[in-house]
Amino acid sequence: MNVLIVDDDRLVGISLKTILEAEPDISVAALGTSGAEAPALYRKYCPDILLMDIRMEGVNGLDAAAEILSADSGAKILFLTTFSDDEYIIRALRLGAKGYLLKQDFESIVPALRAVCKGQNVFGNEVIRKIPDILSVSPKPDSDELPLTEKEFEIMRLVAEGLNNKEIALALFLSEGTVRNYLSSILEKLGVRDRTQLAIYFYRHLRP
Repeated sequence: MNVLIVDDDRLVGISLKTILEAEPDISVAALGTSGAEAPALYRKYCPDILLMDIRMEGVNGLDAAAEILSADSGAKILFLTTFSDDEYIIRALRLGAKGYLLKQDFESIVPALRAVCKGQNVFGNEVIRKIPDILSVSPKPDSDELPLTEKEFEIMRLVAEGLNNKEIALALFLSEGTVRNYLSSILEKLGVRDRTQLAIYFYRHLRP
């Protein structure tokens, strides 16, 4: 797994590099120190995951992520910050970030990177607790009123639990291609963009 780190605190960046490169399956492609240089570094190194701070001088991590995702919608961006600011969280989610962790939870960084690399979305416990309160959504619908089949609803539930397509396929005895087709249909029916927004939809609207 190849990781690009962008953090305007050089000491933090170096510390993260040391932590990550102690793992046999992780290498650090480069260290960036500003949001302004993040898009160019991403294009140059094509990392598996971009691990980036949010609050930086000049161009912040969210603006940098927006530029990167506009050019590469499949970019895997994991935000690592000291701030659980509601505005930051909601914009990160809407951008399609794969995760949002607090630096205080440093022990979760490596597992989070591995999960994101496998296609899962990762959000720290504090962030997850905040999500229902900070998203502006319509009144909670009854699951029976959703335009989803029973199979589509089950796939949505498994996505919300963090399973990737392969794991869902194994759980439901389907092929990965069939799962992908179901997922595309679910996203279109609910008007959400990606797995992250689908998981948020489930937890906000349908989880008991």
